[in-house]
Amino acid sequence: MPKPELALEAVTLHVRDVEAARKFYGGVLGLEELRYLPPGGVTYALPGVPIVLSMHVMQPQEAGRPPGTVTGLVFAVPDVEAVCRTLRAAGGTITDEPAKVTNPSGSFLRATFADPDGNEFLLRQRLSE
Repeated sequence: MPKPELALEAVTLHVRDVEAARKFYGGVLGLEELRYLPPGGVTYALPGVPIVLSMHVMQPQEAGRPPGTVTGLVFAVPDVEAVCRTLRAAGGTITDEPAKVTNPSGSFLRATFADPDGNEFLLRQRLSE
């Protein structure tokens, strides 16, 4: 059986308020806004990859996860604690404080932050062995 040809192009989030999302993703996270389509959507560049992060208000009968239920996206950072300080200073919410984790892939410092809708993202810093 042939395998499907897959390429990750974008990550899409449903949000309740696009303007609040713009303040968070552009202002707090400092992502580069690529496209804003008032009143419904906005797209950001993700550093270091050709994948974009897009968001819009979920419409009635639209499929997908509702605002505040996305999790599992991981941002690699050089200093988790510094990023947490920066996010807090800009009004961001840290939902899991930095903690060391060791698994078969190695040792990491990680923390979780949430956007205004409660969507959660992991910050991960690889620690030298």
